[in-house]
Amino acid sequence: MSMTVTGTVTGEFKSELLAAIPALRAFAVSLSGKSGWADDLVQETLVKAWANQASFQPGSRMKAWLFTILRHEYYSEFRRHRYEVPDPEGMLAARLTTGPAQDSHVAFQEFQVALSSLAPSHREALILVGASGFSYDEAAVIANCAIGTMKSRVARARGKLAQLLIGEECAMSAIAASASSSWTASIADGRQSGE
Repeated sequence: MSMTVTGTVTGEFKSELLAAIPALRAFAVSLSGKSGWADDLVQETLVKAWANQASFQPGSRMKAWLFTILRHEYYSEFRRHRYEVPDPEGMLAARLTTGPAQDSHVAFQEFQVALSSLAPSHREALILVGASGFSYDEAAVIANCAIGTMKSRVARARGKLAQLLIGEECAMSAIAASASSSWTASIADGRQSGE
């Protein structure tokens, strides 16, 4: 079966589309937490972008446009499949096996679990700003929210992620130690300038 798209494809559109695939896949994996579903999301995003290339405004950011399409596709599929209870990527079956011996792999798995336990809006904000390199302004446009809301989501996501990864007591003591050392340094600076 062949699919035809009306209109002509510019080389620039095609090259920008291809260049965005790794970033799209990374964003899709971070949203879905499943590599198979992420591949499906990226494929569907590319198909929709290709079919709707006439609606892309030249001069605007292709990557932001594609991320918006992917995000909408993710939430559409999420709503469709919210009541299914499958064994995602064999996570239940993985509990029956022994864990890996490599520390970095274990740490990465812990990070993935912590990241996936964040609220979807917080996870999305953290990935857009922290991992994908979008500014708060661009991320707010993609997520269809105010800039202040985006900043708040990123801050909350970072705090919650730190809390999940290093524990509440350690996170609070690290914050307190940082604040205490900066306070002590400012007092010491004041004494030296007063002498």
